[in-house]
Amino acid sequence: MPLSTSDDRLAIVLLGHGSREARSNLEFERVVEELRSRWHPRRVIGAYVELAQPTLAEALGEAAAGADRVVILPCFLFAAGHIKNDLALELFRIRQSFPNVEFTPAQALGVHSALVEAAVDRLVAATGSQAIKRAMIVVGRGSSDPDANGDFTKVVRLVSEASGLNLVLAAFVGITKPLFDDALELAARTRPEEIVVLPYFLFAGRLIDRLREQTAAFTLKHPWISTKLAPHLGMHPGLFRVLEERLIQALKGTRILPCDTCQYRVPISRVANDVGGLKALLWSVRHLVTHTQSMPHLHAHRPMRKHVLVCGNVDCAARGSIRLISAMRRLIKNLGQEQSIKITRTACMGRCGEGPTVAVYPDGIWYRGVRVEDAAELVQEHFIADRLVGRLVDGIMQ
Repeated sequence: MPLSTSDDRLAIVLLGHGSREARSNLEFERVVEELRSRWHPRRVIGAYVELAQPTLAEALGEAAAGADRVVILPCFLFAAGHIKNDLALELFRIRQSFPNVEFTPAQALGVHSALVEAAVDRLVAATGSQAIKRAMIVVGRGSSDPDANGDFTKVVRLVSEASGLNLVLAAFVGITKPLFDDALELAARTRPEEIVVLPYFLFAGRLIDRLREQTAAFTLKHPWISTKLAPHLGMHPGLFRVLEERLIQALKGTRILPCDTCQYRVPISRVANDVGGLKALLWSVRHLVTHTQSMPHLHAHRPMRKHVLVCGNVDCAARGSIRLISAMRRLIKNLGQEQSIKITRTACMGRCGEGPTVAVYPDGIWYRGVRVEDAAELVQEHFIADRLVGRLVDGIMQ
C-alpha cells in the first residue's frame, strides 16, 4: 500500500460498533489482526464505540502517544449517528489533549462495488446455480438517519441488478420501515419457490440470530416456500479492499466523487457487459434519440443541449452556490433557453473547500470556485457559445 515515508509515526485506529456478543467482537478482532499483518509495521489498534473494550477514547490516547498522525478508520457500513456525532465529539476531546498530533477520520465503508460483489457472493453461496422462482430480501440494521437508510436502499438496488432475480426487497431489523416480517409476507404473495434472506451485516450477533428466528417462524407458517438465510458479509476480500481504499483517501486528504458503484467506472457483476467504452457512448446517443418516445415516461422532455450540475451542499452553499443557481436560471430563462439548458442542484460533489462546483454535461467539464459574478460569463460563453471559461476550469476530470 503506497504510504508516505513517515509511516513509522502513523497509527491507525480501526473503529467497530461493539457488541455484548463475544463472537461478534471476535470477528471484528480478526479483521484487526488481518490488517496488522497486511499493514505491518504500521500500528493498527482496534476500538469500539460502545458495549466493548477498548473504547474509542482509550484507543485514540494509546495511538497518539507514539504517533504524529492518527487515522481513524470506521468499520461501519454506513455513516449515521456514531460516525457523524459520536466520532466527531471524541475527536474534539482528543485534539485538546494532543494538539501536536494530526487526527484524520476516514469515510465509512459506504456504497461500494466491492461490497455489492460481497453480497452477491453470499447469495451464490446460499443458492448455488439452481434456476427456480426465487425472491430475495436484503436486510439491514435500520437507522434513524435517513441518509444511511438511503445508502442501504441503493446497495439493495445494486445487488438486485447484479443478481438477476425478479424480486429483491429491502428491509430492516428495526428503527425504520419496511420491517423484515412485513417484507417476508410481501414476498410470499408473489408465490416464489424460494426466499433467500441476505443479512447485510459485517459481523454475526443478536440481530442475525433474530433474523434466523423470524425466518424459522415464517417457514412454519409457509412450509411450501423454501426459505434460506444466507451468510453475512464477514471477512470477505471486498471488505479489506474498501478499508484500504478509505485509508489511502484519508492519508491523501482527498474526498472523491461517489463513483465507487458507477457502472461506467467499475465492473458491477453482470452489469459490466452492458455498459462501458463504445457501448456507453451508444447508450447515451440512443437515450437522446428515444427519450421523448418512451411512454409511459414520468419526465419526458426534449433532449437537453446542456445539463448543468451545481453543488448545493452546506460548504458550497455557504460560498454562494444557491445564489449562483438562481442567477444562472434567471439568465437562461431571459435567453429563452430553459427547455434546452437545465440547471440542477446536487448534493456534495466531492470538492469541499474548493467550490462552488459546477459540472457541465455532456461536455464533462467541471468548474470550481465559481462566484455569482461569473454566472453571466458561464452562460454566454459555455452554455450558449460552447467556449470554455478557462480560468475556472477544474482539472479533476483530466
